[in-house]
Amino acid sequence: MPFEPLEPGKVKMYLCGPTTYAAAHIGHAYSAIAFDTIRRSLKWLGYDVKFVRNVTDVDDKIIKRANELGEDPVALAARFADDYNRDMRRFGISAPDVEPKVSGHIQEIIGVIEKLIANGKAYASHGDVYFEVETFANYGKLSGQSLDDLRAGARIEVDERKRSPADFALWKGAKPGEPFWPSPWGNGRPGWHIECSAMTVAHLGETFDLHGGGKDLIFPHHENEIAQSQGAHGDHTFARYWMHNGFLNFAGEKMSKSLGNVFNCDQIAEAVGGEALRFFCVSHHYRSPVDFEIESIRDADGNAVGVKFNSLEAADRRLEYFYLTLQRIDTFLLANPGDATAGKADKDATAWVDVARDALADDFNAPVVIAAMGDAAKLANKLLDSGKGVSKDDRRRTLAVVAETLRNVGLALGIFENDPVQHLRERRARLVKRRNIDVARVEALLTERTTARAEKNFTRADEIRGELTALNVEMFDAPGGTDWRVRDDG
Repeated sequence: MPFEPLEPGKVKMYLCGPTTYAAAHIGHAYSAIAFDTIRRSLKWLGYDVKFVRNVTDVDDKIIKRANELGEDPVALAARFADDYNRDMRRFGISAPDVEPKVSGHIQEIIGVIEKLIANGKAYASHGDVYFEVETFANYGKLSGQSLDDLRAGARIEVDERKRSPADFALWKGAKPGEPFWPSPWGNGRPGWHIECSAMTVAHLGETFDLHGGGKDLIFPHHENEIAQSQGAHGDHTFARYWMHNGFLNFAGEKMSKSLGNVFNCDQIAEAVGGEALRFFCVSHHYRSPVDFEIESIRDADGNAVGVKFNSLEAADRRLEYFYLTLQRIDTFLLANPGDATAGKADKDATAWVDVARDALADDFNAPVVIAAMGDAAKLANKLLDSGKGVSKDDRRRTLAVVAETLRNVGLALGIFENDPVQHLRERRARLVKRRNIDVARVEALLTERTTARAEKNFTRADEIRGELTALNVEMFDAPGGTDWRVRDDG
């Protein structure tokens, strides 16, 4: 389906954001990275994007958690919202243009509910207000759910206050221990689904371009958003394009606390760094389900003492390859100064950019872009290893173009934005900690090797290289001299 925004060159985009009652986990990050990449890609392709991502700070789960902790629900939600945004920054996720909160849009929500009642789409009952699903003929079109299935009541709790089991709450009457706001139907608070309908209209209008979220939100949340929004504002289209990211699975199982496979963002960032998770995510198509491989670390007695993130460590190694390539190019260009425009770049230094552009324009196919980036890096490393048959100007020009294009296209995916030397040193610090490497010993050997080479004692210098290799340490040229990395070949 060709993408045609309402206004040429401009995109209005909404993403269902977090319900903030606990620390953000890898599932939250996976979805946020997917849609941040889509947003970045749209901008890279030349669109002016207005991106709205809400915060649900009024919800049953928030109230339950706040009561357990003895906190004010709205204050608790605000605290976890701040934590969420901090965690997302670790993964290179840009702040939304607008971040509306439910607690700040109560009057807009009440206004939409009043329109639904006036249009015969909703009814008040015992202090609550419900949307009458039977009044919306297209209910179930997005998800493929049929009203007959819903009438069977297999997934819906029977409630005598409703005209039909499929009807869902727009407004919930106040209960002891819960936050509430005044309304025409008495004190209460919004239902979950109506919140997004009100916030999208407030910030993007009655019709906008893209609506995103996880596949788990298709039904009932997104289905109900459509019914409410069109029920209140007319039969014109609510969101013109719906986009849903696939599930993140662990050994074929969905993420759940009962299975012990819920990992918080802090845990991921400390283990492999935020960009490794991002690289892992953009290496898969956002719509596809992804199997996330983990492995238990056990002590001598067989007791689980930690987790090895196999998928992320593989992504981390591949990301290191790209950063090493960029660092090698930077070092070469620094050591071989010259006219930046002299020479002719190899055609393969730029041809891959068109492949990347076409892939991003084809439903944001980021894995194709990653593969094309790999080809560009391969070309660069070939020239760095041996420039035989290539003039110095052509070699320099090609390497400069590869570095420039990798960084430029990386903007669309949110990768390669860090300084290579800083990235490699931060990665080294994590591996040093994980492998208990004696940094002082490594640095002493490197200093001794430098002295041995200066004294032309190449036998000792070679011995030291062997000792470093035994420590899983590898040396490489860097701006300012020799640096080192921890070998991590999986």
